[in-house]
Amino acid sequence: MDGRTPAPEGIDADARLDRDTSNCSIARTLEIVGEKWTILILREIFYGSSRFGEFERVLGCPRNLLAARLRMLVEEGILATETYQVPGSRSRPKYVITPRGMDLIPAVLGLLQWGDRYRADPEGPAMLTRHHGCGAPVGVEVRCEAGHAVAAEDIESLPGPTFRLRKAG
Repeated sequence: MDGRTPAPEGIDADARLDRDTSNCSIARTLEIVGEKWTILILREIFYGSSRFGEFERVLGCPRNLLAARLRMLVEEGILATETYQVPGSRSRPKYVITPRGMDLIPAVLGLLQWGDRYRADPEGPAMLTRHHGCGAPVGVEVRCEAGHAVAAEDIESLPGPTFRLRKAG
């Protein structure tokens, strides 16, 4: 990605610097998942955790924050709750990932992949991701809708249907 966003026809070439970013999809997504505990909950869902106590134990997150983050993930449709009951105990909710949440897996894996490359312990990463079917390592790759692998420098950013300039003043 070269950082250049072509200006729409008839608009100054520096329009990308004057664009209204209030409708940015990245910013809107970060409002939901852009907090440390939220991403770590998604990591733990990916690793197989589903119960409040499991999240609390492995994350060490304060209970009130954990409850708030889980509630928000359910409200946003990223997680859903199902009831489970251990014999002799009351029923409780467990958290399961929804199709909307599954769509976040490439982002979580991308963070893991970057972290494994640049932030892992000198001896290597703490967890390995493998394809269950064949055992090969799993990696995140950018592809176009035609199926081509796309290098970052080959990505072009163009104004979309809701591109708009900031209002003067």
